[in-house]
Amino acid sequence: MKKALKIVGIFVLVVLVILIAAPLVFETQIENFVKKTINNNVNARVESSDIDLSLFRSFPQATVVLSDVSVINNEPFEGDTLALSEEVLLEMSIGELFKGSDEPKSIDEFRFNNAFVNIKVDSLGNANYDIAIEDTTTTASTDTASTGFSLDLEHYEINNSRLKYADEGAKIFLDVEELNHQGTGDFSLDQSELDTETSALVSFELDSVNYLSRNTVALDAVIQMDLEEMKYSFLENQALINQLPLTFDGYVDVNDDNNEINLTFKTPSSEFKNFLQVIPETYAKNIEEVQTSGDFIVNGKINGIVDEEHIPMMDIQVSSSNASFKYPDLPKAVQDINLDLKVLNETGLVDDTYITFDNVSFRIDEDRFAANGSVRNLMENMLINMTVDGTINLANIEQAYPLNMDLDLNGILTADLTASFDMNSIENEQYQNVNSKGTASIRNFRYKSPEIPNEVQIANAQMNFNQGTVRVPELKLTTGQTDITASGNIENLMGFLFTDQVLKGNFQVNSNTFAISDFKVAETEETATEEVETTSEENTPATTGEEAIKIPSFLDVELGFKANRVLYDDLELRNATGTLILRDETATLQNVTTNIFGGSIALNGNVSTKNPTPTFQMDLNLNKLNIAQSFNQMDLLQGLAPIANALEGELQTNLNLRGNLNNDFTPDLSTLAGTALAQILTAEVDPAKMPLLARLDQQLSFIDLNDINLDNLKTNLTFDNGMVEIEPFNFDVKGINVQVGGSHGFDMNMNYNVKLDVPARYLGSEVGGALGQLSGENIQNMTVALPIDLTGSFSNPQVNLNMQQAITNLTQKVAQNQKEKLQQKGIDAINDILTGKRNQGRENTQDSTKVDTTANPAAPKPEKQVEQAAKNILGGILKNAQTKKKDTTGS
Repeated sequence: MKKALKIVGIFVLVVLVILIAAPLVFETQIENFVKKTINNNVNARVESSDIDLSLFRSFPQATVVLSDVSVINNEPFEGDTLALSEEVLLEMSIGELFKGSDEPKSIDEFRFNNAFVNIKVDSLGNANYDIAIEDTTTTASTDTASTGFSLDLEHYEINNSRLKYADEGAKIFLDVEELNHQGTGDFSLDQSELDTETSALVSFELDSVNYLSRNTVALDAVIQMDLEEMKYSFLENQALINQLPLTFDGYVDVNDDNNEINLTFKTPSSEFKNFLQVIPETYAKNIEEVQTSGDFIVNGKINGIVDEEHIPMMDIQVSSSNASFKYPDLPKAVQDINLDLKVLNETGLVDDTYITFDNVSFRIDEDRFAANGSVRNLMENMLINMTVDGTINLANIEQAYPLNMDLDLNGILTADLTASFDMNSIENEQYQNVNSKGTASIRNFRYKSPEIPNEVQIANAQMNFNQGTVRVPELKLTTGQTDITASGNIENLMGFLFTDQVLKGNFQVNSNTFAISDFKVAETEETATEEVETTSEENTPATTGEEAIKIPSFLDVELGFKANRVLYDDLELRNATGTLILRDETATLQNVTTNIFGGSIALNGNVSTKNPTPTFQMDLNLNKLNIAQSFNQMDLLQGLAPIANALEGELQTNLNLRGNLNNDFTPDLSTLAGTALAQILTAEVDPAKMPLLARLDQQLSFIDLNDINLDNLKTNLTFDNGMVEIEPFNFDVKGINVQVGGSHGFDMNMNYNVKLDVPARYLGSEVGGALGQLSGENIQNMTVALPIDLTGSFSNPQVNLNMQQAITNLTQKVAQNQKEKLQQKGIDAINDILTGKRNQGRENTQDSTKVDTTANPAAPKPEKQVEQAAKNILGGILKNAQTKKKDTTGS
């Protein structure tokens, strides 16, 4: 017994060693085999991060796992991703591992996990999935060997995957998300049954018309497979579209030249509840508890061939008669529901497919609404004919149907109109080909949403349809503090409703009060959420919590406006008039004028919200604005000229500005650039209101800044990157000329140069006498140039009196004056000689000009005397800087 157990133990151990060692032996062989198979059969770049062979995962089967598989196209789709898969799993008999490298290996089961397949067909008909290498061999044995893998499947799965299909030529877009599909059968037999289960979210668009949007689709189907004849028959089948059940049967026959389809489907019951089940589940909750009456029937037949010229013939009917439904938690019911919708094609030609909808009607309380019409020539130039007639109380909609939207709608909508047009005319804006007539109106409309700050109310709005133009005789709207009365024309309402055209029109708008804050909305941004199964990204909106003004991208309108009062933050503009053009997410202002701060503003420019950061460009003409009011309430003007805070008076200026805007449409000063020509018309200065002026007032004893005369002062400014450059300008302070130039930042740091030309008469009689003795004459009209450097900030200024430069300037000036006088005396002496007056008065002349340096050889030279005198003079100027000023003119 012990010996038997020992033998069994040894056998088990050997088996385990084989199972553990086998992957090491066969893994390289499998990897080379997979690469060879791909290279022989696929014209694309196929890559995998890892290939793993396991004998334990599905014992007694061998399992090959390919991780992070990608298929990248070559020309004509160079670089495009055809497919990605996080994991591809193949199962086969262990015996397949022992086959030679030239023998095909039979796969029993495969799985794709978290895959993404991106199929494209371009406008020329090229398909990116056409990557199979054409087989030019002739012998059957070679064909078999070149196959690599053969499918003797018993089971397959596609889990948590996504399929996208886009055909540019046919204008078809299909997106299948959250795809889970599995099938069980025996593909080794010529005839067998395949049992399948499928679920997905399906979006479908045809010629820019969306028919399905992430609709839930489920299919349980048993398919009879005849692999020899390539015919697939549906035996026991049930599908769910959203929650609408459909049963169907028929077959698909795959031929060499075409495919033959013969399918019929219908709803298993005729309850009207089936209609509610078509609606996406988000908007149709608790269907089981809804009370319904009447019927809802879907019957369809699709049969015919599919090739390059034909599609199957169709006869699909959706109907309902005298139906109703009522949700138990809502007070009102929707009654008298009638529906007769048909999708028909009787020839198998694409152009002959058309849709009719007759007697589409319903009633809520006493309000009835009805529509009928047809859509023909679906695949080419669609021809649309429709009639709408009825009245809807918007408040009744939420009382009869659970919209589950944070909206509060009220108002009476009435329509009586007919329209017929073709889509080519709409797309080419040939509105003369649009035949429309009738009226539509809304009254007592109220709309409330968390996205807007105030309820929007429309007392009355009427639209008169005539050809392609819609006339709006009058629209009265109020929201918050804002009131608007408008009239005008809409040029392309049909193009806006039925295609992706922007809404075009022109209106005249009048307002007594227009508050910008009434139109701020909660800003949203696109947040990328990663989809694990597709390794792609999908953007979903997320509220940032900030408020921003966004110019709608769907508007192309011109508005002539007149507003008695416009409220913009803390500003109040009066009598605003001009033209506003909204186009391409940009607001263009033309010939706009308004009254503010006791004066007026004229402006032209634009504001754009096309990019994430709003931008603006403006030309402004400010005329006779009150300096104190405008600079106290406008950050822009405070940044351009902070010193104006200490001024009382009027100014005018021309500004050319550009830069970025904050969310509240105020300028971002750090991005501001442009130029300005500013002129102060009248102004009085209060140095106490500005630390810079107060500091200057303290350090200059001979000047009183209360005496500044800034009337008619002009200067040019340039600004960029948060800096303001001031072109040098001059003004007068009681006979003293002052020149100022330099720059400052919007952060209030500054770097200015000030030069004062101080007349000698302001220096006092003592200083004036010293100058007179030095120069030999009375120089009360001589000026002293005093440079001052201003740095630091406007709130904490640093005042630097450039004494050395002032001494140098004064020294050079006095010396030059003496030199000129000596030169003039020499010229006079020469003239005397030439006129015979050489000796007359020689002694007097010599005595008056002679400088005796022999008595005291150590006496300073004239240049040193001048410099010393200059120092004494400037010391006299500033000696009383810390005391209160007094009149030193000597007058």
